[in-house]
Amino acid sequence: MEIGTLIKNARNNAGMTQEQAAEALGVSRQTVSNWETGKSYPDIVSVIRMSDLYDVSLDHLLKEETSMKKSYKAYLEESTNTVKSRRTHSIVTMVLVTLAIWGLSVLALGLVASGVDSSGFSVAVMWTVLPVTFFAVSFLTGRNRYFGRGMYAVPLVCGLLYSLCGYATSVVAENQMIRTVRWPDFAKLPIGLLVAAVGLGLGVLFRVRQSKTKE
Repeated sequence: MEIGTLIKNARNNAGMTQEQAAEALGVSRQTVSNWETGKSYPDIVSVIRMSDLYDVSLDHLLKEETSMKKSYKAYLEESTNTVKSRRTHSIVTMVLVTLAIWGLSVLALGLVASGVDSSGFSVAVMWTVLPVTFFAVSFLTGRNRYFGRGMYAVPLVCGLLYSLCGYATSVVAENQMIRTVRWPDFAKLPIGLLVAAVGLGLGVLFRVRQSKTKE
């Protein structure tokens, strides 16, 4: 017996309509219909929810013919690989965008270092562009749990980048015939670290609340 038929029988035995099941599962009625007719497969989370909702065991819902087991297993593996691929792509994109913003900020600061309006521009970059970038990156990291446990090192990395901005800027300015080259200003590390830590904390809090809402 195919999984769609098993799901349909389990729903009928529970005395529920497709609309009622869809509302309880947090999906559309059409999605439930597609599962039951075999047009699509439910993900593993939905199968677990149906097991609780219909009061049947997971073994019962997944007890289909061997060919169907292989097909459903392949579907789960493909879905998992797709999610992992998208997650990796998101992380790589986030890192590259962050480094690009940091690099462009350093380059811009170095090029205008000797200009009349350099002070105002520096304030805009150091107190707006970079802090906002680090906050956003840390928030996304906490919200999506990027890097696993390594996400707690993100604020430190942001703090170091913030500290190195002045040094890198002076190197760029040196190439523009300005002779003074400064060492990294690690006194600024706590600023970048704090901004990123707040973003990370809010991201984690958002993820936890979202998880509780779904439950």
